Amino acid sequence: MRMIGTTVLAALATALTMGGALASDVLTVSTSTAPVAAVPVHDVPSYDWSGFYAGIFTGVQTGADRGTQYGLGVGAGVNVAFDFYLVGAEVTVQGVAGDVGESSYGQILGRAGLIVNDDLAIYAAGGYGIDLGAPDAEDYLMGAGVELMLNDSVSFRAQYLHGFPATSDGEDRNQFTLGASYHF
Repeated sequence: MRMIGTTVLAALATALTMGGALASDVLTVSTSTAPVAAVPVHDVPSYDWSGFYAGIFTGVQTGADRGTQYGLGVGAGVNVAFDFYLVGAEVTVQGVAGDVGESSYGQILGRAGLIVNDDLAIYAAGGYGIDLGAPDAEDYLMGAGVELMLNDSVSFRAQYLHGFPATSDGEDRNQFTLGASYHF
């Protein structure tokens, strides 16, 4: 019993000394008028989408009369980025071969899209395409794509374009391409 009494008294003495120290602390309120740092809404992108680029691509074109054609091509273009908007233009030429023989196909495209995050952009594309071999064919092109920056200079893209015939004797065509570009 004596041990219990000693333990209770020790605990009570400890509580009283702590309670007294807490009760004697002065409550202070800061009246500082230091400016609050602004939180950035949009970070500066780590990749610069603006400027010239050149690259290579491979693809598949399909059409009712031409069947399936496989191609390998080169392209060059320019992009301009405004905040998170992206606009640009490019010219491409590709050699295609398939069910109806070999040919080459050129196109001029305009692109407009959004920079989703530092390294990813989605875009719509539209323009004009022409079959440079026989038979002659001209197309109005519409489509979309996605482009991923792999590092400061190299990007990878996937793109789909639908070709609407510019003449009455033409045919619709679909084009799927994968490519890589070097940004200067």
